[in-house]
Amino acid sequence: MPLRLLKLAGTFLATVWVSSLLVFVLLRVMPGDPATVALGTDATAEQLDAWRAQYGTTAPLWEQYLQWIGGVLRGDFGTSYVTQAAIAPTLIERAQVTLLLVALAMVVALIVAVPLGTFSAMRHGKASGGVVSALSQIGVALPSFLVGMLLIAVFAIHLRWLPSGGWRWGPDVLRYAVLPVLALGSVQASILTRYVRSAVLEIKAEDFLRTARSKGLTANAALIRHGLKNASVPVLTVVGVQLAGLLVGAVVVERVFAIPGLGSYLVDAVANRDLLAVQSIVLLLVLAVVVINFLVDVAYTSIDPRLRRA
Repeated sequence: MPLRLLKLAGTFLATVWVSSLLVFVLLRVMPGDPATVALGTDATAEQLDAWRAQYGTTAPLWEQYLQWIGGVLRGDFGTSYVTQAAIAPTLIERAQVTLLLVALAMVVALIVAVPLGTFSAMRHGKASGGVVSALSQIGVALPSFLVGMLLIAVFAIHLRWLPSGGWRWGPDVLRYAVLPVLALGSVQASILTRYVRSAVLEIKAEDFLRTARSKGLTANAALIRHGLKNASVPVLTVVGVQLAGLLVGAVVVERVFAIPGLGSYLVDAVANRDLLAVQSIVLLLVLAVVVINFLVDVAYTSIDPRLRRA
């Protein structure tokens, strides 16, 4: 097991390094001049040259990369081309909002999907199981931003129970988080419900469950006691993919609810061609996805004894 973890850690570090290279290079080959965007089309050639010298955009690409990645390793993401402010404090502030939304949405998705998916599998072939399966299929077809707008129309505009958007840290933070969390979590719950259902149905046909039933356990008791842990292995993969999807989906939902998270920050940075801010945000999102995949692999090792023996 320690050797497997060392291999996973090595893969993790290599993936982060390659990802940082790709993010840096891909953003550099995009058309457009950051100096012209920052100073405007009326800027003189001398002003543009002075700006490029200040931010080092005329240096060789390898030198720019080393300067940027060295700063990232020290916690310094550089200075925004547009606001002239340090990127790191804004990045940390916005990341706290997005991570809270994603974490709560994933909790909501798991709380809904695990019992509903298991129930649908246990009631397979019956009306109640079919209803749950049909409702989850409808949920999969609905985009999160549409769910968000529907929630705003009902709970913020019609009933006036919750704010329609914005963000405020403090005792009222959950009031501002409820609708965006439901918009993100409900769609992910529908997707996860179907995967849980499929995993449980597959486990129900395994020989070890038939053996457990032959020893006197009911079908449901055998499934709960021996089957759910085995069904959780393929579901873990889906949870990891969904967490990555939530990070991307938060970009749209944050705009719908006017939430100052990483998604809004990324959209604004792209619109302003704030190159340094864009590559820092994208690197942070890539790092989050790689960390999620690493943790899923570690969880595999903890849950599946076959990997530990290997």
